[in-house]
Amino acid sequence: MAATPSPSPASAPADERIPVSVLGGPTVLIEYGGLRFLTDPTFDGPGDYPSPSGRTLTKTAPPRVSAAALGPVDVVLLSHDQHADNLDHSGRALLAATPRTLTTPAAAGRLGGTTEPLAPWRSVDLARPDGGTVTVTAAPALHGPEGSEPLVGDVTGFLLTSADLPSVYVSGDNASLELVREIADRFAPVDTAVLFAGAPRMPVLDDALLVLDGQGTAAAARLLDARRVVPAHCDSWAHFTETRDDVVKAFEEAGLADRLQLD
Repeated sequence: MAATPSPSPASAPADERIPVSVLGGPTVLIEYGGLRFLTDPTFDGPGDYPSPSGRTLTKTAPPRVSAAALGPVDVVLLSHDQHADNLDHSGRALLAATPRTLTTPAAAGRLGGTTEPLAPWRSVDLARPDGGTVTVTAAPALHGPEGSEPLVGDVTGFLLTSADLPSVYVSGDNASLELVREIADRFAPVDTAVLFAGAPRMPVLDDALLVLDGQGTAAAARLLDARRVVPAHCDSWAHFTETRDDVVKAFEEAGLADRLQLD
């Protein structure tokens, strides 16, 4: 493992080389370096789910693609396991069928199996089918305001880099622009940023943001100097206080609408 790999070039217009598909909620399929990465698998149908805070989380829409129709996944990038809107029953079954899952040390300890812990700024190299290497680096994230970790638990983001490919950043459930600034200091410009939004809030934390809102997402895109932004985690759950439309509006107001990938 290496502590901090060198960022890969982020300037090439390579949408067709790095397909990114939002499947619903935080679940995103990224095809990178011949490998299929899946973020936070949530494939259950609509329904109610308990949360560690005691409130009920309600899923309002099914995924755009079923787990059965998804095809093989090489690596799951799991931001955290403690909330059903990031890992549901079907998602846990998918982990068992996936060769590798990278996640927080706390989640890896709870889940076992093929999960592997990746602490902030630590990296792991994955072999590409063509003989190259993809480096996955854990990016720090905070699932709420400072000091909320004992209640909300640990989370992580990820960076994908490779010598001949533009970089990809996956934010996970992050609410901290300060941490985005730290990530930008090391990796900007980022070619593709998969940014979780939706502005969920929790009354016990005085309704502070648990994940970025639309304006915060636009600010993160600017900090990262991201060429392409794919918004996720802003649909399919009733506790999100903003939708994808709010993200679009914020990017329009910030003069960044041309960076959004919405399909």
